[in-house]
Amino acid sequence: MHTLKLVLEYDGTDFVGWQVQPNGRTVQEALERSLGTLLGGSIRVVGSGRTDAGVHARGQVVSFRTERDLPLRAYVHGLNALLPKDMAVVSAELAPEGFDARRSASGKRYVYRISTRQVRSPLRRRTHWEIFPPLDRGAMREAARHLLGEHDFSAFRASDCPAKTTVRILRVLDVRDGDDDEIVVVAEATAFLKHMVRNLVGTLAEVGLGRRTPDSLPALLASGDRTKAGRTAPPQGLALDEVFYEGR
Repeated sequence: MHTLKLVLEYDGTDFVGWQVQPNGRTVQEALERSLGTLLGGSIRVVGSGRTDAGVHARGQVVSFRTERDLPLRAYVHGLNALLPKDMAVVSAELAPEGFDARRSASGKRYVYRISTRQVRSPLRRRTHWEIFPPLDRGAMREAARHLLGEHDFSAFRASDCPAKTTVRILRVLDVRDGDDDEIVVVAEATAFLKHMVRNLVGTLAEVGLGRRTPDSLPALLASGDRTKAGRTAPPQGLALDEVFYEGR
């Protein structure tokens, strides 16, 4: 029995999310169907995490076990010939016994892109949150620094978040200058709560728009009250960039 680790890239626009569900097309279902064709049997995969409808990935990691002994290139070139055009395997490797894409992860990095052009961009509508008024990037950076470290992030999770604990270690929250009127928010943590990155970005955007001050963030964080934080940023700006594993 072999354990395989695949890294996936996908455009999440036309998926209703990662996890198999009855109400639409999902990344997991498309991958398992193609793997079943490649391997000649039913395959269940474990993903490093669930991306929501419309959220993209450059580094989603999945694992699965199979008795078939195929060359690794079959899981890249062969599987890509079977997958839909909006998703692809970018790498494949044999993983050690006991490897699990979700439970073995030590952290994740997400990247969120904001377009600051003053007119709408047809080429960015599937990959960016378009904000037309000017944003104060310095204020956003100052606000982000208040959120770093180990905290209870209840104020930034979805109302239906199933996590048993809301304490997370936010290692990185950078507001960076991108190319051509673009802001890139990079977030790294040991793990994230449901909608946490999008809620963080929505709150930072309010700071950038002057609707709240950077020094208001510690009290907001301490309140644990989701209704006091900013809106949930739209999904299309978000991408799962990389999943980290100890020693790998």
